[in-house]
Amino acid sequence: MQTISYKIKDQIGIHARPAGELIKKAKEFKSDMTIEKSGNKTDLKKLFAVLKLGVKCDDTVEITIDGEDEVQAAAALKDFLEANL
Repeated sequence: MQTISYKIKDQIGIHARPAGELIKKAKEFKSDMTIEKSGNKTDLKKLFAVLKLGVKCDDTVEITIDGEDEVQAAAALKDFLEANL
C-alpha cells in the first residue's frame, strides 16, 4: 500500500477541470485508490465523489493506493499533484 499526503496549492482547490484530469490519471492504473480530506474518504476514480469532498486551497488530502501497480501509480499521481494542484 502506498500513501501520498499533499497540501493543495491551487487557489481554487480541486474544481471540475483538475478533478477530471486527476481521475483520468488515476484510471490509467489498475490499483484501488481513495482520496481523503478531514476524515471523509472516497474513491479517487469517481468524479462527483471527489468534487463532493470540497477540497480547497491549503487543505491536505491523503491518497491511498493499493494494488499491483501501486508504486507506479503513486509516482504518477504525486507528479500530477505537484504539477497541477
